[in-house]
Amino acid sequence: MPEGGVMRTLAASVVVAACGLVLAACGSVPAPGTPSAGSTPSVAGTPSASGTPSAPAASPSAAGGSPGGLAACTTAQLKVGLTNTGALGGQAGGYLRFTNDGPAACQMDGWPAVVAVTAAGQATALRHARSTMYGAWQAPSPLPAVTLPPGGSAYAVVAAADQPAGSAASCPAPYVRLRVGPPGGPAGAVVSAWLPGARSYLPSCAAIDGSTTGEVSAITPLSALPH
Repeated sequence: MPEGGVMRTLAASVVVAACGLVLAACGSVPAPGTPSAGSTPSVAGTPSASGTPSAPAASPSAAGGSPGGLAACTTAQLKVGLTNTGALGGQAGGYLRFTNDGPAACQMDGWPAVVAVTAAGQATALRHARSTMYGAWQAPSPLPAVTLPPGGSAYAVVAAADQPAGSAASCPAPYVRLRVGPPGGPAGAVVSAWLPGARSYLPSCAAIDGSTTGEVSAITPLSALPH
C-alpha cells in the first residue's frame, strides 16, 4: 500500500477509538436539569416528573381519629343532695349537688328538672332562672358543659322568695321535698327541701302577679358560685 494510504487508515482508526472513549464516558452523565433514569422525588407534596404533586403520607393522629364526646349524665348514675343553704337578699335556697356515682365520666349542661312538692302533694315545676339573688349566679353565654368524672359534682342554685308580695299577709305552705333530674331527664331523685341555713323549708311564696317565685339555675361548677 502506498505510504499516503497507510497514514490515512491509521488516522481514521485513532478517531474512531477516541470517539468510542468519549461516548463511553458521556453516556453516564445526564443533561443538566434532567433526572437520571429511574429516579423519583423523595419529598412528599413536591411535583413529580408528570407535574402532579405526590400525596403526603397520613399522620398517625389523622389515621386514628379523635375521641367522641362524653355521654350525658343520667338520673340512675347521679346522687343528688342540697347544700350551702341559707337566706339572702329576699330569697331562701341552696345548691343542688349532682354527684357522679357511676364508673365512667359524663357531662351535664342546661337546666335540671326540678319539681317542688308541698306536704299536701301540690307540685310546682321551678322556672328556669337567668340569674339568682341567692348565690349571685348569672347565666353565661354559652352555658358551660360540666364534666363529672367518677365522684365529681356539678351544681345548680334552687331558691324562692321568702316574703309575701303585695297585700298578701303570708306565704302558702312551703315545699317539703324536691323531685330532681338532670337536664333532659326525668325528675326521679327525691331530696328534702329543708334548708338548715335558713331554718325553714323552701318557701312557696308567689310574686305580685301570682306566679311562682321558685327557680333553678342552669348547671354550673362550684367555682362559679360563692361557697
